[in-house]
Amino acid sequence: MRRTGTYATSTTSGETVQAFVPHALPPIEPVLSADCFEAANRVAELALARLASVAGLVPSVDWLLYSAVRKEALLTSQIEGTQATLVDLFDDEAGFAVGNSDDVEEVSNYLRAFRLVQDNLRDPAGLPISVRLLCNAHCLLLAGVRGSGKQPGELRRSQNWIGGTRPGNAAFVPPPAHRVADLLADVERFIHADSDLALPPLVKIALVHAQFETIHPFLDGNGRIGRLLIAALMEHWQLLPEPLLYLSGYLKQHQSAYYQALSAIRTQGDWEAWVGFFLEGVAAAASEAERGIVAIATLINNDRRRLLAAPKATPASYRLFENLPLMPRFTIEHARQKLNTTFPTANAAVKLLEALGIVCEQTGQKKNRSYSYQGYIELLTLVG
Repeated sequence: MRRTGTYATSTTSGETVQAFVPHALPPIEPVLSADCFEAANRVAELALARLASVAGLVPSVDWLLYSAVRKEALLTSQIEGTQATLVDLFDDEAGFAVGNSDDVEEVSNYLRAFRLVQDNLRDPAGLPISVRLLCNAHCLLLAGVRGSGKQPGELRRSQNWIGGTRPGNAAFVPPPAHRVADLLADVERFIHADSDLALPPLVKIALVHAQFETIHPFLDGNGRIGRLLIAALMEHWQLLPEPLLYLSGYLKQHQSAYYQALSAIRTQGDWEAWVGFFLEGVAAAASEAERGIVAIATLINNDRRRLLAAPKATPASYRLFENLPLMPRFTIEHARQKLNTTFPTANAAVKLLEALGIVCEQTGQKKNRSYSYQGYIELLTLVG
């Protein structure tokens, strides 16, 4: 059996515990066998390639990114117990009142953290994937929400634990705080090293994510930052031209197996099972996202044809329709601002789309009415 780490004595909350300190990546004694990942990696890479190509079915990749990034933000937060829904997120962005505003704010924070990382990676003068960049993202993730008192943006300075009611009965105790910085530096070196060409990028991403979760470098938000790191590494190694994959949907659906596979690395040295689980997840999530894009493209094309065939269609109604995937919940005032036009023109455009059954009014009121691109929202809610 491969040993993937050692144990160090640590004290927290008045209890002495054995904290797990992982060995640096990649796995050795034995090394990760290509036989365990070659076939699954090929399937996952092909699924990603198909996902990238099918994105061309939609005239604007921004439509796809709007929904994909929000679904990933929502699903990764739901793994941690957040109850917000996609409609809550759309309503919040439209300025409508939502009941669980705290949960929505957590999801919105993930979106901000994601954009920060992506902007840095795409800016020649930005930070590369690094401990500093992850700390900056963590600062945004916890700003003003649950966990805001747990050192946002800083590596933990105390011992933490996972599961159990106290350190002594914890399911897992991560490394002592004074080891965290060096362990993360090892991960950073592994990401940027050119020496290990035997491992495909997706396998490296699997290793890095598991190692990050084992180190558990923050007092809160480790799961979300660890999954954000997956998306960042997809961009870093150019596996997808845009972040169209929402892997957290697969991880949420198989949450128990996800945690068990991570645990088996520490307890049994079983990197192979984790890598296999991860690659299967990438292939499944990519296929799911591909089906979602085809469904969205079909819906939008059908609705566009109905609009083009409408005798009363106007330039304003065309422009409003093209904006619907980026504002699936809206008011006439939102439409007026987006179109930069008069209220009567915006009102007429909305009424036409409503008459064609493309959008529907949600309140049933005479005033303060709100509208929904319901078919689109239902599709997004179904997928993932």
